[in-house]
Parts: sequence; structure tokens; C-alpha cells
Amino acid sequence: MEIYPCHYEPTISNEQFIPDHIFIYLETGFMNVFYGNKVYEMRAGDYCFVKRNHLARYRKGELSGRPFKSVAVFLTQEFLRLFREEYTIEAVECPGGTDAILHLDRHPMLESFVHSMRPYMQLEGRERNDFMNLKTRELTLVLLKTNPALGPVLFDFSDPGKIDLEDFMNRNFRFNVSLQRFSYLSGRSLTVFKEDFKKVFHTSPGKWLIEKRLTEARFQIETLGRRPSEVYLEVGFEDLSHFSFAFKKKFGASPNRLLKAGV
Repeated sequence: MEIYPCHYEPTISNEQFIPDHIFIYLETGFMNVFYGNKVYEMRAGDYCFVKRNHLARYRKGELSGRPFKSVAVFLTQEFLRLFREEYTIEAVECPGGTDAILHLDRHPMLESFVHSMRPYMQLEGRERNDFMNLKTRELTLVLLKTNPALGPVLFDFSDPGKIDLEDFMNRNFRFNVSLQRFSYLSGRSLTVFKEDFKKVFHTSPGKWLIEKRLTEARFQIETLGRRPSEVYLEVGFEDLSHFSFAFKKKFGASPNRLLKAGV
């Protein structure tokens, strides 16, 4: 299967970990991005830049009778390293900041870029990849021209630094990713992550995540009246039956029973 750096189609991955920067233009429909305790809303005509090394969840669909359709361009670390060498861009320290999604103001150069993408998206195979590589370079130049503050973000190739573990986990426990991913994003090796976790939470990461997710699920079901089928994915479970089993084991009643009791 061919993997393209650019997409012009009614889909964006639901992957919860963002390994590469992404430029997104929403042509039709809507997309909400859930990051930590924040929700970023995108509507037709919006541009945004999604930073790498973050956890986020997407919800997308049609709006006003028009289906979701977007242009998404992935700026990989390999591509950006080569770009920096070609254009002899000096390394600049990336400023701090926790926002993973940045709204971009409309600009004629961005509008022209998006419009110019359409014919090339009909190509396939090597020919498409060759053109998409050129278009990705064009986009990088446009972003640097229209949003100079993105320069340090684009060319920061460092791994995440060590951050406050309690705050990080309380913001991100709903994401169903591996402990290795949690440890990397918190700026720790897996061994140090487990050691620090035990000091902070006085239990293992696995047990804490189950407890935290089930407690959040109970609140969503019992207090907010949401259905188990709406909740289990949002709190980090992959399978509804496994969620129901773990829920009943912890609370002594099935999630459906609690839902009915709360109605």
C-alpha cells in the first residue's frame, strides 16, 4: 500500500498519538479535536497546524449536508531535516507551550496552496509521490512565510523533556496508548516512568489507568446519563465486553444497570 505525505479525501486517521506535524485544511464538514481537557473545533474554511508528539482524538463528520473533506499534509522529521539542510536554516530553541493544535489565519498563499493541490491528488504511485514531495516543500515555505513563529516548532527535532507526571497522566489517562508511549511523552525511559509513577500515585500504571478510566466511565454513565457504548472508547477501553466485565467487577453492577438506575 502506498503511503502519501498528503491527503485530499474524506478521512483523517483516528490515531491517538501524533508522531509528525500535520497541516490541515477543512474543505467541508466539521472536525473536533480533543486534546487533554480542551476541544478544538474546525469548520469549513479553517486551517490548523497540529504539533507532533502529542495525544489527541478526532471526531469528524458532515455538516449542513456536506460530507467531511480535508487536505492534510504530514511533515515528517526526515523531510524537515533534509529541508533544513537544503535551505541552511539555523537551529533555534523551540519556545515552551502546551497547545498541540494551532489555528492558522487565512492567507492568500495558504488558499493558493490548497487550491493547487487538487489536480495532483488524482495521481497515483511514484508520480504522485514525486509531486507531493514538491508540494510539501512548497507548503513548508508558505508556512514559514505566513507564520514565522512556526520555524522553531518545525525544526525542533528533540525528544520530549521530562515533565510533571501527575499533571500529564491526569490529562491523558483516557488515551488508549502503551506505557512505552506514555513514558516517552513524559520524557522518561519506561523503567524511570514506572519508578516515578509508583512514587507519585503509590500504585502501578496499569492498575491506576484501569481505576481512573472506570471511575470516569461511572461518572459519565451515572451522572451524565451517557450510554456505555458511547463511553468505553472515550475513556480508553478497546472492547465493550471487556469494559463491561471490568466495570461490574469494580462496582458490583453492570454499566447498563447503573445507567437505568440513574435515569
